[in-house]
Amino acid sequence: GGLPITQVIVRSSANIQSGGKSKASAFFHGILLLVSAIAIPNVLNMIPLASLAAILLVVGYKLAKPALFKQMYKLGKAEFIPFMITVIGIVFTDLLMGIALGMVVAIFHILWNQYMMPYTINSDEIRTGEPIKIVLAENVSFLNKAGMMRTLAEMPEGSKVVLDATKTQSIHPDVDEIISNFIGQSENRNIQVETLGWNELHNETPNPVKQFEKAIKDKKDQQVTV
Repeated sequence: GGLPITQVIVRSSANIQSGGKSKASAFFHGILLLVSAIAIPNVLNMIPLASLAAILLVVGYKLAKPALFKQMYKLGKAEFIPFMITVIGIVFTDLLMGIALGMVVAIFHILWNQYMMPYTINSDEIRTGEPIKIVLAENVSFLNKAGMMRTLAEMPEGSKVVLDATKTQSIHPDVDEIISNFIGQSENRNIQVETLGWNELHNETPNPVKQFEKAIKDKKDQQVTV
């Protein structure tokens, strides 16, 4: 999935469109530029700027052709809005500013989603009197503190609550404290609380990247030993 990058988007896209599939394309591109600048600088200076501008326009069109806009629109607002803000920012400011604006909007959208989705719950369970199962999100951040506190405070007395953290990878200490306080005070409110995956959540989660690297290293060591 890697792309041959030469640190300039036009040259990188030219490499990709020409069929470049490895780092050798970027290296060969640099060699061509170096040889041309040393061997034929006078010939390069004879190329009309209008011709270079036309090439840039064609490459730019291929980078942002109408089909790309349609494709991004079909992916939804979460992808289309940062994409459009990035394009508009680049056109009216510069490359770095446009990319920065797009990143800010994308980060804001991620934080907003985390704020709005700290957990999932089946509202039918509340109406039918079944145990209320709260499935915590994969990552519960400090943004979810107020929502979690309000939800647990409004939990009806005499109910049974299941806190499912089997899919949760990380939880902010403030939210963890709120849930722990709710569990401790549940007897006073006549609420039965059952936890799933809670002990595993508080254990140190192994880093999957380091696990993979260690497994590859061990495999190579075994091959060398054989």
